[in-house]
Amino acid sequence: MTEIRALRAADREQWEVLWQGYLRFYRQRLAPQITAATFARLVDEQRAPHGLVAVRDGRLVGFVHYLFHSSTWSQRELCYLEDLFVDPATRGDGVGRALIEAVYAAADRAQAASVYWMTQEFNADGRALYDTLARRTSFIRYER
Repeated sequence: MTEIRALRAADREQWEVLWQGYLRFYRQRLAPQITAATFARLVDEQRAPHGLVAVRDGRLVGFVHYLFHSSTWSQRELCYLEDLFVDPATRGDGVGRALIEAVYAAADRAQAASVYWMTQEFNADGRALYDTLARRTSFIRYER
């Protein structure tokens, strides 16, 4: 059985193992102070982004981070699902789906106009799940 709940300060060590796996998957490196600041924001209920974790048998097996923001295209806020990661040993067991559905529930409670996220083109396994949960758009991301 998988429990989805808010990230807690006591989760730091297990979350960081997953976070480092997430960064490796996306071929990224962050300075330790960025990771520390990110975790501090995630466990502060008064700040964004928000963090949820999937717990199985007392162990974190996945996380999702999301935030709400204003938009020029809606009077309601949008929900951006920024990060999602599931321990490779538990992939295919519904953990990713449960985490996304928990974000959907949070967005519904906040009356967000929509939930959206991005992924890398090479994330075939993730995209196979996402295709069952949301509509893919034609937007192309530019970054400076």
